[in-house]
Amino acid sequence: MFSLLGQVAVVTGAAAGIGRGIAEALLGAGAQVVIADIDVARGKATAGELGAVFEEVDVTSKEACADMVARVLERFGRIDVLCSNTGIFPQATIDDMTEAQWDRMMDVNLKGTFFMVQAALRPMREQQYGRIVITSSITGSITGFPGWAHYGASKAGQQGFMRSAALECARDGVTINAVLPGNVLTDGLRAQGEEYLRTMAASVPMNSLGEPSDIGHAACFLATREARYITGQTLIVDGGQIIPESLEALA
Repeated sequence: MFSLLGQVAVVTGAAAGIGRGIAEALLGAGAQVVIADIDVARGKATAGELGAVFEEVDVTSKEACADMVARVLERFGRIDVLCSNTGIFPQATIDDMTEAQWDRMMDVNLKGTFFMVQAALRPMREQQYGRIVITSSITGSITGFPGWAHYGASKAGQQGFMRSAALECARDGVTINAVLPGNVLTDGLRAQGEEYLRTMAASVPMNSLGEPSDIGHAACFLATREARYITGQTLIVDGGQIIPESLEALA
């Protein structure tokens, strides 16, 4: 049960962080994994460490996404799983945010998701099987945080896209779902500083931040054959962060 033996999985943004955690979980379930990332040096290093394959991709380019998928098909003959994970989260308040900052966030997080899903969906439809898992966030669709209005908009947008996309391929043997991480201990989160990490951990009922593997296992489940009857849905992985009505509930 929950074996991906013989299946081919592509994970974007897998050179580090949550993407790497997803790749490790898929490998553990028996899949052949393609580490797809714009960071060639780190991506190749990660692929070498994990026993995976590396492919360069810039998800903001439709042509680059299509070319990467074509290379994977040439090498393996199929794509069974796409974990569209690439994302950025630089901070900017609404007063200070530039149009370029807004556009960059949408290009990577939202348009990048569209381009990757579009590219992978075609071969999945041809083989009448596929699992697509999008890494979204609790931020935007459920919660908010000052300085991340553009990030929240991009993540909420991913979920709106996912639900309609799921309807378009529901009869083709392809499912599309999303995992919604809370605060996960990655290099990007560590860059927010120790005070931020301490405060966020204190706001989680489990009193700890998540690990990339926590998201990886959730994505891996949605990528299995056994998850065939789940599509257009979100799976929150946040240690219970969104449950309390106030900090007093955690006392």
